[in-house]
Amino acid sequence: MENKNKIDAIIEKYKGKKGATIPLLQDLQAIGGFLSRETMIYASEHTGIKIADMYGVATFYSMFRLKPQGRHIIRVCKGTACHVSGAETIFHAVQSHLKLNELDDTTDDGKYTLVEVACLGCCSLAPVIMIDEDTHGKLTPDSVGKILDRYE
Repeated sequence: MENKNKIDAIIEKYKGKKGATIPLLQDLQAIGGFLSRETMIYASEHTGIKIADMYGVATFYSMFRLKPQGRHIIRVCKGTACHVSGAETIFHAVQSHLKLNELDDTTDDGKYTLVEVACLGCCSLAPVIMIDEDTHGKLTPDSVGKILDRYE
């Protein structure tokens, strides 16, 4: 197992502590950017937290990832202002440009991960996407591809 010493240190930190599932998973995810099945099983065996509980938390909260994410994270705002301004159309334009199907959120080449978010706090720019730390607003389906092509 990769990073076993770091994982063991994190497990030791939370071992026997009630309510430690979320901080345990956050620290484990910080090691490699996602929670592998192997890591969660190992942590479950050494903390006494049931694997079903860990998996339930990891799949409930959107901050957790169960597979590697892309080099660039694309966040599509689905908040009220963006929703009424066409966020769904923008989301589908991004999906289409990246050739992602409904079940995949990361491109095969590992370049992009597409995420829906509740609000980016840029309502006056609706509809909005954020790529890494860059905000792009007043989008149309046609403008999405041009913006995405700027990122390597």
